[in-house]
Amino acid sequence: MADQSKWLNVEERDDLLLVQLTRPEKRNAINDTLLLSLEAVFSTVPEGVKCAVLYAEGPHFSAGLDLSELQERDVIEGLHHSRMWHRVLDRIQFGTVPVVAVLKGACVGGGLEIASACHIRVAEQSTFYALPEGQRGIFVGGGASVRLPKLIGMARMADMMFTGRVISADEGIWMGLSQYLALDGDGLTKGIELATKIAQNAPMTNYALMHVLPRIADSTQSEGLLLESLMATIAQSSPEAKQRLRDFLEGRAKKVGE
Repeated sequence: MADQSKWLNVEERDDLLLVQLTRPEKRNAINDTLLLSLEAVFSTVPEGVKCAVLYAEGPHFSAGLDLSELQERDVIEGLHHSRMWHRVLDRIQFGTVPVVAVLKGACVGGGLEIASACHIRVAEQSTFYALPEGQRGIFVGGGASVRLPKLIGMARMADMMFTGRVISADEGIWMGLSQYLALDGDGLTKGIELATKIAQNAPMTNYALMHVLPRIADSTQSEGLLLESLMATIAQSSPEAKQRLRDFLEGRAKKVGE
């Protein structure tokens, strides 16, 4: 698969898609070109790919929005720019394959917004998180106000913006910013290991986890339970699900913990 830009490297490896941010001299800061390149990649995932891994070159995942390339925008232009971020990150969160993010160093501002749109986050010990927008007189615009409270709670996100608090990798794991912690240099190996495991799931299960579970979480209890029943019925009626169940009942599948 061809590179999408000089700041993005894309590699297809078996049934995985490895997507690398390659702007280390800028701490992988995100400008519009890089953002739209991410959209292009996640809008055209090759057939046969079942999971993606998003990682970065250099010591940092992403220091956020590239402020050096910001231009003065009026209200309408600013609104459209924020909505562009929303569109791109929705493409990651609600795309065709689950995405595992491998974090290290700075995962700040827009970088944290991108990470929060991914489905699994592996943080190396060097990772630190921050939302410096509050200290710069601005507000988040890439989806953080929607996604982060669902991960860590509204009060913790407000604290990060009110005070400029920096969260370490260890704090981040118990707060919910990442699900896995890895030694420095081991994050990509862990990310690929998880992506390989996710790729073995039934496609309908992965679809449900990506597209239906978030909507269940956003709905009322009665609506959520109905969505769950519908999704459970659809999933268990697929031929692959029936075969997997037969394999388990006939002793051909591993038991939990094996």
